[in-house]
Amino acid sequence: MKTRTIGDRQVSAIGLGGMPMSIEGRPEDDQAVATIHAALDAGVTLIDTADAYHRDADEVGHNEELIARAVRSWSGPSSDVLVATKGGHLRPGDGSWTQDGRPDHLKAAARASARRLGVEAIGLYQFHRPDPEVPYADSVGAVAELLDEGVVAMAGVSNADPDQIREANEVLGGRLVSVQNQFSPRFRSSMPELELCAEMGIAFLPWSPLGGIRLLRSGDLGEVYAPFQDIAAERDVSPFQVCLAWELALAPVVVPIPGASRPQSVQDSAGAADLELTADEIERLTAALPDA
Repeated sequence: MKTRTIGDRQVSAIGLGGMPMSIEGRPEDDQAVATIHAALDAGVTLIDTADAYHRDADEVGHNEELIARAVRSWSGPSSDVLVATKGGHLRPGDGSWTQDGRPDHLKAAARASARRLGVEAIGLYQFHRPDPEVPYADSVGAVAELLDEGVVAMAGVSNADPDQIREANEVLGGRLVSVQNQFSPRFRSSMPELELCAEMGIAFLPWSPLGGIRLLRSGDLGEVYAPFQDIAAERDVSPFQVCLAWELALAPVVVPIPGASRPQSVQDSAGAADLELTADEIERLTAALPDA
């Protein structure tokens, strides 16, 4: 597995997003653990989670606990595995998502995440989503305190715009290492954030890099975006691999984190790290997409 950089860590060029294994439509635990083990066996060393990745109101941290259990039970060495988690997003249990960016909440949430993950310091902690009721600098300031106190080793933000990325890096004293935003052929409005991260040398982690759970589960990516299917057929790979390889080619700071709930899906995604598209193929794919 080829690698890329987040802060002072080398991670696999393709990560694993844990959300599908804990929200609505999630698989049985045995299948979820098998999926995580398959990712690790394929060389994936970045796993993304959040305390809000759960289904019911009384199971906050479901995905964190699942990932921690799977990593502990894996037969290989886990010292190189970076588990990134997030705080500041909530799921009341009715299917909705809410925000809580209060500093006290974030600091308590991070400590709870560390306990669930079974670590003294969280490898990468990211402020999940801006809270319109709380000044952004106050929320990020809480993450800075967590860094200073050693509760987290590295800090990032998610769902941030360019101004917020710059502000976060300033509040963190230049220690911002990652930005996690939605990005895919279907959702490219985060291209300015991707380009800013490339300029600043900050890892950009596209969430839903294959277009979202519904499109992923339907397997229709190649039908919706025909050039991805065409090049996949020419290369004898899946259109999902072509999609991830296209994203990797956009900038050396890009580390896609496709979600998965089956071993076969994560094995296919991992193969994208070795798929090098030509300049002509990249141009064909980009030119065929509608305006973002």
